[in-house]
Amino acid sequence: MIRVLIVEDSPVEQQLLAHILGSDPLIKVVGVAVDGEMALEYVTRLKPDVVTMDIYMPKRDGFDTTRRIMESTPLPIIIITGNYNSNDSDKLFRAMEAGALAVVRKPVGLGHPDHQADAAELIKTVKTMSEIKVIRRWPRLRSEAPVPSVSAGEAGVARKEIRVVAIGASTGGPAVLRKIFLALPKDLSVPVLVVQHMAVGFMDHFVTWLSDTTGFPSHVAVHGEAIVPGHAYFAPDGFHMLVGKDCRIVLSNETAENGLRPAVARLFRSVAETFGATAVGVLLTGMGRDGAEELKQLRNSGAATLAQDRDSSIIFGMPGEAVRIDAADYILAPEGIARIITQLCATKTTKE
Repeated sequence: MIRVLIVEDSPVEQQLLAHILGSDPLIKVVGVAVDGEMALEYVTRLKPDVVTMDIYMPKRDGFDTTRRIMESTPLPIIIITGNYNSNDSDKLFRAMEAGALAVVRKPVGLGHPDHQADAAELIKTVKTMSEIKVIRRWPRLRSEAPVPSVSAGEAGVARKEIRVVAIGASTGGPAVLRKIFLALPKDLSVPVLVVQHMAVGFMDHFVTWLSDTTGFPSHVAVHGEAIVPGHAYFAPDGFHMLVGKDCRIVLSNETAENGLRPAVARLFRSVAETFGATAVGVLLTGMGRDGAEELKQLRNSGAATLAQDRDSSIIFGMPGEAVRIDAADYILAPEGIARIITQLCATKTTKE
């Protein structure tokens, strides 16, 4: 039985969420908190397995409540938000940076044609997140461990000049991508292509937030556009992202892979075919194995390959599978990944 605490100030939304979650025999709603202060009390007293969290509430908002929970009693938190607009981006993605695992839109009411789909998505997300063992997020006042320096030698033997970086991420990815983009030089000499698994409807806002908070120009990819150095391109909702020999984006609605579209696997295969040894492939935190075999394909083609390490991953599924099959040249925390990317992209060699 999965014990769920609902944090929501609207009585109508409380009833709807309780009805949806209570309809599944494996889920039990153990309490409803109407504000952030009550949520902190209930987490300690009721010991839920999962929390569903609203963003805007009296006394303490969803971002601050998430941060406090992850510092004191860490557990899976799902942000549920409705009437979403660009003004919500900061609090929403700061909550994910603080440790929230997923975001879903608030389900529409009974009788709406999308109700069943929204309800199924919420139940599926609660069940999936309940299986994740989360880690404590220390208060901001606590000093962070120093990032170990990475010597030039650790960047490996000089390769062909790097022309592109491809990154795949899932659960926990938004916060990790922000760390990496903050650490990358803003004049990076190559374009960055990213598949980040995310609930439908949030990608545009995430990419805008990422660009605004890191200073690294980031965009939702457009079919046919040319990729240029120092910019990041994210696969949009519902489309695989590939890159052609002419260095232009190709968006495809071909069959989902690993149950996903966009899939990291499809991006990595395309990059291996187009760029081979002149690419860098990076696989970050996430559940499942999307992209692991294809990271190995990149490595076999001569590309440099990186996987996030276990200690810094919210979920070591995707990078862990890559490590298991020996697909990664380097296994590092986000700061180390950014250092290696910077070093490899700064390496100039004689083209063959």
